[in-house]
Amino acid sequence: MTTVTDTTAPNQVKLNRQALSTFGWGILSFAGGIGLWWLATIGGFSELPSPWAVLTRTVELAVDGQLWTDIFASLQRVLIGFAIGSVLAVPIGFLMGWYRTARVIIDPWIQFFRVIPPLAIIPLAIVTLGIDEKPKIFVIFLAAFLSAVVSTYQGVVSVDRTYINAARVLGASDGTIFRRVIIPASTPFILVGFRIGLGSAWATVVAAELIAAQSGLGFRMQQAQLYYDLPTIFVSLVMIGVLGLLMDKIVVIAEERLTHWQERV
Repeated sequence: MTTVTDTTAPNQVKLNRQALSTFGWGILSFAGGIGLWWLATIGGFSELPSPWAVLTRTVELAVDGQLWTDIFASLQRVLIGFAIGSVLAVPIGFLMGWYRTARVIIDPWIQFFRVIPPLAIIPLAIVTLGIDEKPKIFVIFLAAFLSAVVSTYQGVVSVDRTYINAARVLGASDGTIFRRVIIPASTPFILVGFRIGLGSAWATVVAAELIAAQSGLGFRMQQAQLYYDLPTIFVSLVMIGVLGLLMDKIVVIAEERLTHWQERV
């Protein structure tokens, strides 16, 4: 009589232990960085504000509501620009990867704009679109779009031809191959493009707010610079890092759920 051994529970326990270990090392790394920062400030090796001074300033800005206003303004711009860029990038990337004619027509334009830093387009965007939210969202859209469209296209062209040929032999139509082979195989590349696009979006929104804005974390840093207010500058930097990290973790969780079939190291 053959006994079937259920390995689900031990595997789940192992994954939970790995997650706790990863979380623990992350906390330890964060605490170590804060400790080195604190030692550098009390030892006179740096003119940076102490962690306590930054924490105190964070509480002050949060209490008077200024911090939440700036966070909301920057987060709104990033989310809108990133969403529009990603939604447009995925179908265009699929189109470029699946149809050679589309690739020949679109790819030169993608490469042309990709070598131009989005920051260099900010002055042109302000002149042509005004000084309201449109130029800021446009440059964020462009940064996110270029990252996602290249990753999506690369994902399509990187699909193993053996899978496509095997599907054709089994009688699958082009539509079925696209849905059942191309899209799943390209998903990891798309999500990597999203992660890169998020970083580019945050970098771009800060630069845009430095040039023309009345609120936002980048705007607050510019105002603090005029008065040499280092704690306020650090508050904005920390908030940008925290928000970017949280958004990146959301994409990572989505990647793990959507690509659970993929072998991982």
